[in-house]
Amino acid sequence: MKACGLIVEYNPFHNGHLYHQEASRTKTNAEVTVAVMSSSFLQRGEPAIIDKFSRTQAALEHGVDIVVELPFIYAVQYADLFAYGAVSILNALGVDYLCFGSESGDITEFTKNYDYFNAHEDLFNEIRQNHLNEGESFPQASTKAYEAIGLRDGKLDLGQPNNILGFSYVKALRHLNSYIQPETITRTKSHYHDETIDYSIASATSIRKDLFNAGELSDLSRKALPEETIKQLINYQQASGLWHEWELYFSYLQLLVQTHSHEQLRHIHGMIEGLEFRLKQTVNQANNFQEWMELLKTKRYTWTRLQRMFVHLLTNTTKTEVDQYKERKEPPYIRLLGMSSRGREWINLRKKSLDVPLITNLQQLSDPLLNIEERATDAYYSPIPPQKRYSLKRQEIKGPIILK
Repeated sequence: MKACGLIVEYNPFHNGHLYHQEASRTKTNAEVTVAVMSSSFLQRGEPAIIDKFSRTQAALEHGVDIVVELPFIYAVQYADLFAYGAVSILNALGVDYLCFGSESGDITEFTKNYDYFNAHEDLFNEIRQNHLNEGESFPQASTKAYEAIGLRDGKLDLGQPNNILGFSYVKALRHLNSYIQPETITRTKSHYHDETIDYSIASATSIRKDLFNAGELSDLSRKALPEETIKQLINYQQASGLWHEWELYFSYLQLLVQTHSHEQLRHIHGMIEGLEFRLKQTVNQANNFQEWMELLKTKRYTWTRLQRMFVHLLTNTTKTEVDQYKERKEPPYIRLLGMSSRGREWINLRKKSLDVPLITNLQQLSDPLLNIEERATDAYYSPIPPQKRYSLKRQEIKGPIILK
């Protein structure tokens, strides 16, 4: 059985994701799709709108065969580390293909440009570091370095968000000497950062914005979402009393900054030099999360970078903890969140040949990475009232969702 890997967040699972998984299956002629999905917090430093199990259920109902968890330590990171963590899991599972969406839509451009990048990597790193030393943000410095070595003016524009991620996937595959074959499909209709819903395929950003503005599922959001996602959004709001957004965590973050010393803050992952002082200076000036972010944001401290830092502060994730996993060739475990009957068949064929443990809940294995995952889970559910929180967290030890 040929398997195609997908690297996803499903925040929430929308019509574009449905198109992606169906087109990926068709392009690779795969019988099984395997999604590596971020868990509670996401790459841009945001809490997932609904929990990982609700998002898993929606994905399974709409054709994905297997969903495994991208550990927190990789999920809330810059593109290269995010990609490396996800690709290492797919590599350990032994999928045949990795198919991602991109603005380019041409996989030969990614592989050809990787070879060019590899030959000019030292120059790229030098140019990027020079821009960082001048106070540029990491994304800005990287984009300018790509431009300087000639990787923005060809068919593959490495200033586009999905192209950047796709290029990171190809770099990770090469770094791991993986046999996985990369493929890409063109991102259709909406763009990654679009904030309005104009088509039945819309960006997750625009859908979340509409949901939070309306406080409910509007007709606009409904046209961009498949049936099971609508059901899961409604069910989760009823079960928890909310959809997750940063404003719900504002008071927790204030307390952490107020009660941590400058030295304690410096150890938090993502706390770049000087930011701890800025946090202390502004903590009592803001009335909500949005205001605080506006006070903190500068050319150097971008919105995404600040959000990631806040996630790591909320979960007490230190620089030392993250550094331990940056160059690890294999994940310490693979956590199964859900599978279809076809997915179960593939897992049964693969599990005896796996070199890493395949686990189904947080209590099945003792590993530092799982301890961090548990902290992230506790932080994620913290705005929910205790009884509702307890009920939702039970799925963490019940095992994967199995679609029959």
